[in-house]
Amino acid sequence: MDPVEAAKRIIEKRYPSCKAAVLSGSVVRGESTKTSDLDLVIFDQALESSYRESYVEFEWPVEAFVHNFESYRQFFQSDCKSGTPSMPRMVYEGLVIKGEDLLEPIKREAQKLLEKGPQPLSKEEIEMRRYFITDALDDFTGSSKRSEEIFIAGVLAELIHEFVLLTNGRYIGKSKWIPRALMQYDPVFAAEFTSVFDEYYRTGRKDNVIALTDSILEPHGGRFFEGFSLGKKE
Repeated sequence: MDPVEAAKRIIEKRYPSCKAAVLSGSVVRGESTKTSDLDLVIFDQALESSYRESYVEFEWPVEAFVHNFESYRQFFQSDCKSGTPSMPRMVYEGLVIKGEDLLEPIKREAQKLLEKGPQPLSKEEIEMRRYFITDALDDFTGSSKRSEEIFIAGVLAELIHEFVLLTNGRYIGKSKWIPRALMQYDPVFAAEFTSVFDEYYRTGRKDNVIALTDSILEPHGGRFFEGFSLGKKE
């Protein structure tokens, strides 16, 4: 069944009292695959508290995020604070299935949060991230065991992407959203980032991963080990 038609029927069947609903995710962006699901954000004022549920309906796997017209704000704020604005993005990018007038101000609220970006990193937060990137980079450089290197490389890639985006006032991603978030920030850098890690995984060559990491750290003072402390009381 067409995803929009399926969403309409699911809402009528499972959430008949809801006042507004949005269909979001890959099916709306035109990026769906054979394993894609329907992401639904439901607004029902009769609810006392929000909840999330997963099920299969009309042969579609469904992820439903169900809120009243107050509870969603807590998730907007917590998602943005974590650096991964999943709920604001779903609402803003989503296709309105029901309650367009009610959703218009909520979509504007989501848009403002997305445009604002995350809170700027403090000097202490930048130093802490430099330290953990340095630590992962040293482990990666010094390791001679392929079974360990491949997992260190994954940690290093995630730390680097977070550092680049957060120091430039951009939200980060998780899993498949890492390359998407980097593409939204800078397509040229995203291509280079993907290329150097792809080269490492294909060939085992570390040079370009190391060089990229150092080039990212350099404007912020380079690698950081000597003098770092965490939780020490003076």
